[in-house]
Amino acid sequence: MTVHIGAKAGDIAETVLLPGDPYRAKWVAETFLENAVLVNEVRGMLGFTGSYKGNRVTAHGTGMGMPSLSIYVNELIRDYDAKTLIRIGSAGAMQESIKVRDVVLAMSATTLSTPSEGMFKELNFAPTADFTLLAAAHKAAQSKNIPTHVGSIYSSNTFYDERPDLNEQMQRHGIMAVEMEAAELYTLAARYGCRALGVMTISDHLLTGEALPSDQREQSFGDMVEIALEAAFA
Repeated sequence: MTVHIGAKAGDIAETVLLPGDPYRAKWVAETFLENAVLVNEVRGMLGFTGSYKGNRVTAHGTGMGMPSLSIYVNELIRDYDAKTLIRIGSAGAMQESIKVRDVVLAMSATTLSTPSEGMFKELNFAPTADFTLLAAAHKAAQSKNIPTHVGSIYSSNTFYDERPDLNEQMQRHGIMAVEMEAAELYTLAARYGCRALGVMTISDHLLTGEALPSDQREQSFGDMVEIALEAAFA
């Protein structure tokens, strides 16, 4: 057990899917995993461990934003020996070519700052995905004919952003989408020698204002989860 995770030794699998919403972790466990059991509910942050095609998998919530994710990922790696960590979540599209319901695979994650910023001081560290996971996820998406985009994303520290000038520059430089966690996940994975990837479903569009209705989210998010699971065990 840790300060934030009540799981016992051996309860957490080496492969962990990381949705921000703890109830999405519950949905993943009920929908995609066999014999899933609740292994954590401290502070309402649910975690479940089950199996996918014979492979042990944990689905564990991280909360919103990089500070919250940093707490859980640090403990999952240091105290529970997690080796492969895949963020599954929603993102907002920043390019016209990307549509609502598309999947984005984050090759790299740009950010203004992360909880790890103080460690690097003047260094601008470039957080990137694990290539084997990235390649496997892209292959899985292609095999399922799921519209998928690979490239750079932006991990924001704020949900209600009021920097249109910054958004314009990111769009100009090809940033595909915005979310709030991947940059810190990639940084921690690099620090501890683990594999990490961000697989995100486009739920809304910053340019068009289009948003995915809540009653249509599960099917679109299901594509994302299947890609993540297939990539983890390719």
